[in-house]
Amino acid sequence: MGILDGITVLDCSIAMAGPFAAQRLGDLGADVIKIEPLTGEWQRHAPAGGITGNRINVSFLSLNRNKRSLAVDLKSEGGREVLRKLVASADVFIQNYRPGVADRLGVDYGTLSAINPRLIYVSMSGYGEDGPSARRPGQDLLLQAMSGAMMSSGRAGEPPTPAGQYLVDSIAAYNAFEGALAALFHRERTGEGQKVEVNMLDAITTIQMQELSVFTVGQKPQERSAEPHAHVYIRSPYGIFGTSDGKYMALAMPNFPGLARALDEPRFAALDEMTAGWEDRDETFALVREAIAKFTRDDVLARLETEGIWVAPVYGYADLVDDPQIRHNGTFIEYDHPTEGRVKTPGFPIRFSKTPSELRFGAPLTGQHTDEVLRAAGYDAAQIEELARSGAIGRGEA
Repeated sequence: MGILDGITVLDCSIAMAGPFAAQRLGDLGADVIKIEPLTGEWQRHAPAGGITGNRINVSFLSLNRNKRSLAVDLKSEGGREVLRKLVASADVFIQNYRPGVADRLGVDYGTLSAINPRLIYVSMSGYGEDGPSARRPGQDLLLQAMSGAMMSSGRAGEPPTPAGQYLVDSIAAYNAFEGALAALFHRERTGEGQKVEVNMLDAITTIQMQELSVFTVGQKPQERSAEPHAHVYIRSPYGIFGTSDGKYMALAMPNFPGLARALDEPRFAALDEMTAGWEDRDETFALVREAIAKFTRDDVLARLETEGIWVAPVYGYADLVDDPQIRHNGTFIEYDHPTEGRVKTPGFPIRFSKTPSELRFGAPLTGQHTDEVLRAAGYDAAQIEELARSGAIGRGEA
């Protein structure tokens, strides 16, 4: 059994951050019921990369394994009554509605905690539930832009480069996952449920603990260099360098005598770490770039590693998937999905010696488990048929 076996999660979230958090709970054994509109959650209709799949696009497939789907119209009284009945015996409720929507639907914390005082209510938002930016669109790229993080790397005078991942969504998801687990632990001790609030702006801000403290406490300004330095608060050379075979490598904070030996460049041995690393960091970066460009990637990596210098190859996804350590770790899992065929996808990042995560089933079709969930909640066949006839629920794929 999974470590969260016996915990029921109602996932009313959409897009990435909320569904990702709920999926992590499902991976640990929780029974996650994905409550989605009769036409399916938004992510079913917004395929990343244009990869639509057979009946489930890859975006949705990747964020909704280990969940059952209940299709219900929360704008109808019948649909809201179904949700209230499920809440009465649920452990965790997750939503990332726009501010005000939960109140209008009658699924706000005050309403649901009155039904079930032991409920852990996880509310996720872009900027917070109130305040001057509360109604701004909470989209990943926009939050990256506002976080200040983009201005910590790249060249001065050039447009900042965003992360190549949905970075803010992922961090917010893990904040919500962590918050839900902590609140469940508190409930085990006290019997009390509570509300857990997570917003994307705080999530991306707080992971910059060191950088922002250097700015606020150390009063060091955030100034980008002329060279494409990888971080404004780490000494040069620190970044990505091209090699003679058209590949790239990453180099982090080397000692200059070792760099001189590895690159057959005596000039580096005389460099002072503080002067070259901070005051002359553009010149230092350019010298290192010129020296590294004379070697192939494999050659220069071997030379630098011999000196104990921190280096790594720059991978694309094809390289990553085939990396020996990734294979050794079992980072990816593979399984057969009834409509999408063979699926290979990232698996479980947390390992437990006695209660390992497991794949029980892949992402569901819209409303695939509506009858199953309602029967378990106490509805009989006639009641389920009436709810379907009234349009309050959906059964099977809409």
